[in-house]
Amino acid sequence: MTNKDLVLILEKRFKENRNRHMSIDWNDILKRLNEETLSSLKYMEETGGEPDVILYDKENDKYLYCDCSKESPIYRRNLCYDHEALTGRENNKPVSSAIVEAEKNNIKLLTEEEYKYLQTLGDFDLKSSSWLLTKNEIRLLGGAIFGDKRYNRTFIYHNGAESYYSNRGFRAILKI
Repeated sequence: MTNKDLVLILEKRFKENRNRHMSIDWNDILKRLNEETLSSLKYMEETGGEPDVILYDKENDKYLYCDCSKESPIYRRNLCYDHEALTGRENNKPVSSAIVEAEKNNIKLLTEEEYKYLQTLGDFDLKSSSWLLTKNEIRLLGGAIFGDKRYNRTFIYHNGAESYYSNRGFRAILKI
């Protein structure tokens, strides 16, 4: 996919989903797209994330692109939480971890607050779940958090960071 193709996809999605960003103008986004941001957005798109703008952070002057696919991105599943969890597994290691993949592509996992905000924009992760950026005090105890939506409610859970499942991936956020 060329950068031009990607920009056309992003523009179409932006215009089709105005409810996610009512007061944001596409031309303002377009001005911030460069080789680095397009590289990250390309990864998000090609792994099934369907990135779209969800918010303008006025305080930091940043637009937030987030994975808006209905379910956790299909090509970012079967990953444990981080490198430490991956190296700690003795058997049946996954190919990578959510944190490692995010770092390689200059994106971040959603925080709990960002995930809850995303869920106000629609129904996401009704059949899947997504790893979320986990605070150090939980991670030091061997855990990590993830979220999903069931029964019209957003849930945040915990699991061992070394665990991985076919229906759990990670959603990313990119601030431009």
